[in-house]
Amino acid sequence: MLETFVAALDEAFAVAPMEAEAEASVARIFEALRVAGTSGTVQGTRIPVCRHLGNAYSFGRSGSAQLARVTDAFAALEPNLKWAVRPASGPFASENWSTGHANSMIIGQGGLEQRKDVAVGASLLAPDVRYPDHNHGPEEVYLILSPGRFQHGNSGWFEPGVGGTLYNEPNIRHAMASDNAPLLAFWCLWVGSQPPADLGRPVKSSE
Repeated sequence: MLETFVAALDEAFAVAPMEAEAEASVARIFEALRVAGTSGTVQGTRIPVCRHLGNAYSFGRSGSAQLARVTDAFAALEPNLKWAVRPASGPFASENWSTGHANSMIIGQGGLEQRKDVAVGASLLAPDVRYPDHNHGPEEVYLILSPGRFQHGNSGWFEPGVGGTLYNEPNIRHAMASDNAPLLAFWCLWVGSQPPADLGRPVKSSE
């Protein structure tokens, strides 16, 4: 199932609109993924916010054929994933953030496939949740499966759209938010020689 998901994710990125930096990052990531890592020992664990997954899937399945395939591949894989809340909050998080989000590592430290060069995971927000500002060393590319808003650096809020992508350069401050629909997104980080990704560290609101 993991191989099916990785292949489908690669195909979805291939037809998605991307900037040159994102294309280069995706190329590095999926070239590395051609060499398998070691199997993880994670046990599938859901938390209450995961009840929004089905609604989020409906958006991905109504998109392109490639987006529908990666949605179905993820849905088949998802029962094996460990979902958890982010260990620390940060600036501008909504009051319902702690119970309204979940993250899961698919590939990387604590994922279904253990490796130190690449991290692939998923983030889920319930409707009307604002994720805190955070940053991390590895560069990052998102593939968006359902409606949501994003912000990075000094940008205003913008919507990549279902099937859209987003590139975060290393250490840039960024955040995401959902409106009246759940937000589900996949993120891919090129960790390289850096320490394993930790889903981001909070940043000071003055940054």
